[in-house]
Amino acid sequence: MEQARTPLRIGILGAARIAPAAIIYPAQATGHQLVAVASRDKVRAEVFAKQYQVAKTYTSYQDLINDPEIDVVYNALHNGAHGPWNIKALGAGKHVLSEKPSASNAAEAKEVLTAANKANKVFMEGFHYYYHPVFQRAMAIIKSGEIGEVIKVESSLLIPMPNPTDLRLQFDLAGGATMDVGCYALHSQRMISQLVANGEPSIVKTEANAKDGKIDTKLYMQLKYPNGVAALAKGDFESAAFEAPLTVTGSKGSVHLPNFVVSGWDPRVIVEVGSNKRVEHMPSISTYTYQLIAFADAVDLGKPVKTDAKDALAQAILIDAAYTSSQLPLRPTFKI
Repeated sequence: MEQARTPLRIGILGAARIAPAAIIYPAQATGHQLVAVASRDKVRAEVFAKQYQVAKTYTSYQDLINDPEIDVVYNALHNGAHGPWNIKALGAGKHVLSEKPSASNAAEAKEVLTAANKANKVFMEGFHYYYHPVFQRAMAIIKSGEIGEVIKVESSLLIPMPNPTDLRLQFDLAGGATMDVGCYALHSQRMISQLVANGEPSIVKTEANAKDGKIDTKLYMQLKYPNGVAALAKGDFESAAFEAPLTVTGSKGSVHLPNFVVSGWDPRVIVEVGSNKRVEHMPSISTYTYQLIAFADAVDLGKPVKTDAKDALAQAILIDAAYTSSQLPLRPTFKI
């Protein structure tokens, strides 16, 4: 299998807690260069750079984007800052790997798509689970017909409640359970719908908890595929523990992923057909490492990216539809 050979030169926007797992360790494992990190807190940037062997620090996001030694901008800022800084990075001629969601709403996602097309650079929204052999194996099993015709699909990402001061609970910063965790449940449904029904799922009805009328701490979404398959996507901040199961039920059997999001933690694919059950074990390598390999292959070899700006727009449209169905406001565009 041909893979990228030229090391990416990566700049990190935000000295974020997700960065080590999402970009630093994968970059170190695959031979890419961590050129710089930007944080508006100078001390935080310096501590982060020293801890993770990042060459340079910036206190200005724009200065990092303008650095000619950087090819790729990894955007780990809060949700609201994803869209605006993705657009600025693309405008500066950089490839962009953005944390999800890559925009606050569909209108902004459309602007990101326009910027990506104009820049002619690689843009990837970080739905890392998609690139792991666990999810790809599940898709192959579904496609093979082994479990028969797909009847029902259930996906969830449930986590314990963040700290009350957490940015993910701030409406103005595009917070909410759907933006943070439910988006994974929705995205996996979209990938399976494209496979089995050749199109996007639609929202049938939703069940939400949002005490302030804005921030959803729970949003369960009943979906329908174009071919009539019924589906349920769940995302919430109300779980006692982290859970990320995905189950696809067919007319002959089922395929179950105990953890479809962070598959490296539990890389099992469980298949049941009739009275036969088997467990397939995939590599326990990080989902983020597979994502970075796919991103580098796109930059170096021109290979297509599934979670590109066009896919990100379709994703944002479905999230907006879920909020509208729940009679909750769309996340606002953040001014930087």
